[in-house]
Amino acid sequence: MSFHQTLLQQSAQARQGLLATPIIQGCLRGEVSLPSYVTFLREAYHHVRHTVPLLQATKSALPPRHAWLRGPLDEYIEEEAGHDEWILDDIAACGADAETVRHGPPGHATEVMVAYAYDTIARRNPLGFFGMVHVLEGTSVSLALMAADAIQAPLQLPDAAFSYLRSHGMLDVEHTAHFARLMERIDDPRDQADIVHAARAFFRLYGDVFRSLPLPQAEAVAA
Repeated sequence: MSFHQTLLQQSAQARQGLLATPIIQGCLRGEVSLPSYVTFLREAYHHVRHTVPLLQATKSALPPRHAWLRGPLDEYIEEEAGHDEWILDDIAACGADAETVRHGPPGHATEVMVAYAYDTIARRNPLGFFGMVHVLEGTSVSLALMAADAIQAPLQLPDAAFSYLRSHGMLDVEHTAHFARLMERIDDPRDQADIVHAARAFFRLYGDVFRSLPLPQAEAVAA
């Protein structure tokens, strides 16, 4: 079995924990609200704005034996630059204040996830960051396009409010294939174990981000 297949298999249970979060399941059933979507975009902004710095930190921390990863990381950096601004544009298209989001704080769950990413790179193994890549891009491919359709129709939002979900959903199909090829070249058992460990942790941490979002049902009851 290839390492990428092993990674998928050994993180599958943690992935199911993320997909089972109430807000994701509700969204796929059409249970959506504007406050929930805007809050999702706010938290997305606050972790996506760290993507390029995290990639740069990973590149800087690579040991000489992984110098071959510098080129692929440079490609990721180039492709990910500016995606945080897409999210702010989506927030504005929803009628919310993008600048308040830009200058405001993240939620606690998002802050913890980002902090864990930096800690993984600095303290454990820089290759552990690929566990986060696996979680965010794999989730994007499986959910982003379906979620965009499920949210847009009932809320009657313009296409301009979905540049992040739709563009990322399509881009990450290519990224996931590229990621699989990179993982096939990771042959050190310690590196493999650290990537699997990080992926499981990030599935839980990203799930906490979704669990922190306001549920549409709760808003309706409160009203």
